[in-house]
Amino acid sequence: MQRMVYHTIKDSVKSGNKQFALLIDPDKPSEKQLGRLCAYAVKSGTDFIFIGGSFISKDCFGACVKTIRESCSIPLIIFPGSTMQIDKAADAILFLSLISGRNADLLIGKHVTAAPVLRSLKIEVIPTGYMVIESGKLTSVQYISGTMPLPGNKPDLAAHTALAGQMLGLKLIFMDAGSGAIHPVSAEMIKSVKQLINIPLIVGGGIDSAAKAKKAVRAGADIIVAGNAIEKNKSSIFRIADAVHEG
Repeated sequence: MQRMVYHTIKDSVKSGNKQFALLIDPDKPSEKQLGRLCAYAVKSGTDFIFIGGSFISKDCFGACVKTIRESCSIPLIIFPGSTMQIDKAADAILFLSLISGRNADLLIGKHVTAAPVLRSLKIEVIPTGYMVIESGKLTSVQYISGTMPLPGNKPDLAAHTALAGQMLGLKLIFMDAGSGAIHPVSAEMIKSVKQLINIPLIVGGGIDSAAKAKKAVRAGADIIVAGNAIEKNKSSIFRIADAVHEG
């Protein structure tokens, strides 16, 4: 039976419960490492596993999804870097519209190609406004998307962009400083966005400690995403997940 991931997210937001998502780049871990990551995710109380990457050099997406599925029952959500990153075994997919950029292909173009495939797979599709935020370095998503990030010191611009996304009917906003970001999304920007929207807010990129996770949730983030830090030190998932759940 298909899970209703979006309703789970909405119910948690309504209850005031913060959630943690482990981001897995399918290009990086081996099957054995992936199994260990899933075990750590289960023990830490991770709420979701996000899978995807801006650039995948190996033909491993389907195998990665299969391994995660066999290793744990945590809801698995595709965070796609391209239309090639689709698999019917996932619970849901973030149908990303890059509203921070002006690349028409990533606002609607690629979606036209993906839509009939997603419809045939009957996967839960969650329309998501994706906002890339300046982080102090050129990230893979900036390079691959060919777009400029929103300036990190312009919280009003981010807030109005998110509000426009909500008015367009998007169901989630995802603010991302990018993989390995030097600076995570600022608390000021998170707070400004959360004050203007009433849909769930996801924040990721550069959140490599419990302190940064706690700062983000207290500013208004509903879901915190971390990946790089946990790949480097798997035990950090416990500290980060606990900080998120404590709120």
